[in-house]
Amino acid sequence: MQPSKDKFNQELARLADQRRGADVFATARKMKEAGVRPNTETYDHLFRACSDLAFEAEAWAVYEDMMAVGVPPTRNTFHLLLYAMRNSRIDHTYDILKHMQEHGVSMNEITYEHVIGRFVSQGNLELGLQWLAEMSREDLPPTLNTVQSLISLAADKSHPRLAIDLAVNFERSSPRILDVETWYRCLISAADALYPDGVVYAWDKIVRTMNIALDEGCCIAVLHTAGRHGLKELALDAIRQLKALGVAWKEHHFAPLVETFCKAGDVREAFATLSLMRQSDVQPTLETAYPIFQAISKSDEEVDSAWATLEDLKKDGHEVDVVAYNTLIQACVAIGDLQRALGTYKAASDLGVKPDVETFNLLLSASIAAEHRELGDRLLTEMREASIKPNERTYERLIVLCLTQPTYEDAFYYLEEMKSVKFQPSQAIYEAIVRKCVFVGDTRYKLAVDEMIEHGYPVSRKLQQYIDRGGQPEGGREQTTRPRVR
Repeated sequence: MQPSKDKFNQELARLADQRRGADVFATARKMKEAGVRPNTETYDHLFRACSDLAFEAEAWAVYEDMMAVGVPPTRNTFHLLLYAMRNSRIDHTYDILKHMQEHGVSMNEITYEHVIGRFVSQGNLELGLQWLAEMSREDLPPTLNTVQSLISLAADKSHPRLAIDLAVNFERSSPRILDVETWYRCLISAADALYPDGVVYAWDKIVRTMNIALDEGCCIAVLHTAGRHGLKELALDAIRQLKALGVAWKEHHFAPLVETFCKAGDVREAFATLSLMRQSDVQPTLETAYPIFQAISKSDEEVDSAWATLEDLKKDGHEVDVVAYNTLIQACVAIGDLQRALGTYKAASDLGVKPDVETFNLLLSASIAAEHRELGDRLLTEMREASIKPNERTYERLIVLCLTQPTYEDAFYYLEEMKSVKFQPSQAIYEAIVRKCVFVGDTRYKLAVDEMIEHGYPVSRKLQQYIDRGGQPEGGREQTTRPRVR
C-alpha cells in the first residue's frame, strides 16, 4: 500500500525540520514515482528545505515545477522563495515580486521584511529606507525585524541621528519595543559621533527604562561624549555604572569626568575629582588635568578664581591634590606671569601640598621663557634641598635654559649628568645643542651630531640645511635655538 499524500507531507515536514535537504528531495522523488500529486503543503516543505539551506537553484526549480503541475502559489510560497534567494543577485528578488504581481498576490509586511532585509544585508541603507517609506504609503506597519535591521544598519553606518529617530518614531507608533541590542547599537553610534542628545536618550532607555548594565567600553564611550559636551549627570551615571560592574577605576575613566566638569563650568568639582582619583589609588597627571588648565589659563582673573577655589576646598576640609596645584602654576606660566607662578609655588603650604618634580619642571619652563638662568639655578638648589630627584624632563629643561645664555657650557654638563642617570636625551635636545653650536661657530656641533646618530636619531633635512648654511637664517626668518619643551 502506497503512503498517502498526508503521510508524504508529514515525512517531508519532519525532514525539513531537521534541515535534511537531500532526504527531503529524495522523499519528493518517491512521492512523484508513486503517482501522488503534490499540493501547496508539499511545495511549502520543499521551499522550506531550500530556504533554510539557501539552495537557490533548487528553490527556483521547485517553483517552476509547481507552475508546471498547476499548483497555485500562495503568499507564503513567495516568502519562502524570497528567503531561499536571499544571497542571490538582487534582480532575482525583483523577478519574484513580478511573479507575485502576475499571480495577483499582494505584498504584506512579511514580504517587505524579506525585501528590505535583502538591502540591509547588502548595506544599502538608502533603498531600505525607500521601501520602508513605500510601506507607510501602503499603510502597512513594518515588522519588528524590519525596523531593527534598518536602525542597526543606520547606526553601524555612523548615522546615529537617523537611527534614533527611526527607533523613537517606531516605539511611539507601535505597542512593540525594540530589543536591547538595537538600542545598544544606537548608543554606541551616537557616542562614537559625540552626539549628545542621542547618547542621553539611548542611555536612559537602556540603563533606566530597561535596567540593563552596560559594559566598560560603552561606558567609556559615553564618558567621552559627556566630557565633550559638559553633561555632568550622564558622566556621573557612567562612573557609577563602572563601579557597579566592579571595574577598577583607572585614569582614563576619570579624565573625561574632569573634562565634563570643566565644560560645564564647574572647576571646583574638576579639582575635587583629582583628589578623588588619588583617594581611589589612581594617579592623576597634568594630562588628566589639561581641561582644567584650558579653563583657567584664559586670563589673570581666571587664575585668581582658580586659586580662590583651591583655598575654598582646603577650608571646607577637602584635600588639594598636588596636580591641581601644579595645574595652577602651569596656567600662570601660560599667561606669562612669572611672578604669579613663583608666588603660587611659595604658597604651597597654604594649600597643604608639597611641590613635586612636575612643579619644578613647570617653573623651569617659565625660566626658559624668561631666559632667567639664575632663577633656574635657584630652583634646582631648592629642588635638591627638598630631596626631589630630577627626571628626564627636568634635565631637558635645564639644558634648554643653559642654551638661552651666551655662556652655555653647563648644557654639556647637564647632558652628561642626564646620561649618567640612564636618561636618554631626546632628538629635540640634540638638535637644540647642534643649532646653538652652529649658530655661534662652535665646532662641537659635530660631536653632538655624531652622538645623536649613535642614539638612532636621523639628521633631518632641515637640520642639515641649517648646518650647511652655517647657522644663517633661511629667508630672513629670525634664528632660534630653543626647542619645544615638553
